[in-house]
Amino acid sequence: VIRCRAAVAWAPGKLSVEEVEVAPPKAGEVRIKIVATGICHTDDHGLKGSLPNVEFPVIPGHEGAGIVESIGEGVTTVKPGDKVIPLCLPQCGECSFCQNPESNFCQKSHISEPQNLLPDKTSRFSCKGKQIHHFLWVSTFAEYTVVPEYTVAKIDAAAPLDKVCLFGCGFSTGYGAAINTAKVRPGSTCAVFGLGGVGLSVVMGCKAAGASRIIAVDINKDKFAKAKELGATDCINPRDFQKPIQEVLTEMTGQGVDYSFEAIGHADTMIAALASCNMSTGVCVMIGELDSGSEISIDPTLLLIGRTWKGTALGG
Repeated sequence: VIRCRAAVAWAPGKLSVEEVEVAPPKAGEVRIKIVATGICHTDDHGLKGSLPNVEFPVIPGHEGAGIVESIGEGVTTVKPGDKVIPLCLPQCGECSFCQNPESNFCQKSHISEPQNLLPDKTSRFSCKGKQIHHFLWVSTFAEYTVVPEYTVAKIDAAAPLDKVCLFGCGFSTGYGAAINTAKVRPGSTCAVFGLGGVGLSVVMGCKAAGASRIIAVDINKDKFAKAKELGATDCINPRDFQKPIQEVLTEMTGQGVDYSFEAIGHADTMIAALASCNMSTGVCVMIGELDSGSEISIDPTLLLIGRTWKGTALGG
C-alpha cells in the first residue's frame, strides 16, 4: 500500500487535500505515479454534483500523465517505468462498440456503466478508514492511482508529461471532434463556439483538416489573439451584435457554415451552433456538457432538410 496525497471531494463543493492509501493493483490493473494533471470542466461538473452517477467521497481528475509504478497479474501492454496516459474512455476491445470500426465509445464507459469502482466493484483508495470512490476510473488528482489496463495508453519515453496530460481529454476531444467526428473537408467553413482549451483544439483540428475559414466565437475578447495564432480566420463576440449569433454567421458566410462546434455546454449556444450551419449539408458537433437531466428544445425544421447534429466523446 502506498500512502500519498490526493484531492478528495467528500461531498459536492467540498474538496480538500488529504493523505490517502492506494492499494496495489489486482489482476488486469495498473498502478501509476501521476506526474501531471490537467483540470477539465467535467471535473467541475462532477464536483458540483451535476454529472450523472458520480458517488462521493471521490478523487476527481481525468486528464493526466504518469509513470507505471507496478502492474497486476496478466497485464501485458505496459510495464513498470513506462510513460503512460490514463484515459477516461476505456477500450476493452471486446464489447460490440469496441468491435465496431465507426465507434470509439466502449460500453464500459461511465455513461453506460458507472466508473466509481474498478471492474471488480471495489476501490483501491481509502482515507481516514473510509472507502474513496474512483472518478471515470482515472482519478488524476492523486499522486498515485490504479486503473484497468484497457484505460492506459503507453506513450513515447521522451514525451513531456506536463504537456501530454492534455491528451487525456481536452486536446483529443477538441481536435478529434474536427478530424474524426465532423470529418472537416478541405476548403470548408467552420464556426467554433467557445475558445477554452477544447475550443482552441477544435480550431487546430479545423486548420489541420484544411478549412478555408474558421470563425471563432466567444464573449471573452482576450481569447481572440490565441485563437488567431492557432488558425482562426475571424473572431467575433456575440455581445457586439443586436441579432442572434446564428444570423450573424449566416450573413457572414452566405448560407451558414459547413461545420459548427459547441465547446461551452450551454443550451442556448448548442441551439445557436446547430442553426448556424447550413440547412442542407451542415454538420453541428456537440462537445460541451449540459448538467445531468437537462433538456433542449429545438425547432425540428432545423434537421428536416439535411443538417446533422452529432455528439462526440474524447474526439471520436
